[in-house]
Amino acid sequence: MENKETVVILDFYSQFNQLIARRVRECNVYSVVLPYDTPIEKIKEINPKGIIFTGGPASVYELDAPKCDEEIFKLGIPILGICYGMQFMSNSLGGVVVRGDKKEYGETPIQLNTSSPIFEGLDELNVCLMSHTDLVNDVPSGFLVNASSKNCHIAGIENKKLNFYGLQFHPEVNNTV
Repeated sequence: MENKETVVILDFYSQFNQLIARRVRECNVYSVVLPYDTPIEKIKEINPKGIIFTGGPASVYELDAPKCDEEIFKLGIPILGICYGMQFMSNSLGGVVVRGDKKEYGETPIQLNTSSPIFEGLDELNVCLMSHTDLVNDVPSGFLVNASSKNCHIAGIENKKLNFYGLQFHPEVNNTV
């Protein structure tokens, strides 16, 4: 199935998976929610324009943590990781994910680097919904930090060359400006 305007959303048991799909569709882009363990061949058949990794309740360093086929990072397709999705991407590509000193939940001021393509046109300070216990402690090689909060110094990451982005916060919810 070749549809140049499809975004694949790989679901890592997110409570917001359908909301992410809805937000993508509100941008007039077709999206499909698939389980995180969807075979890479099926994703290649869909030929998505982009991939979104959802959040989820697991910790990437647990033995039974949900993981997709890491060949996904070699497809040359833009990827956005949200919360657990950012942690999974970071961990898979050589970054370090740790348990945070304290759980962060609720509306949180986030400092954005507005020169980043993903934050272009936004205010430098935004209120976003955080909901996490773990956090990225060290970014993978080639990634830069593009957002931070008081308790989460790495709230957003990017690798412009690979077109990979990650957000520790949830952009899909109404609590995020």
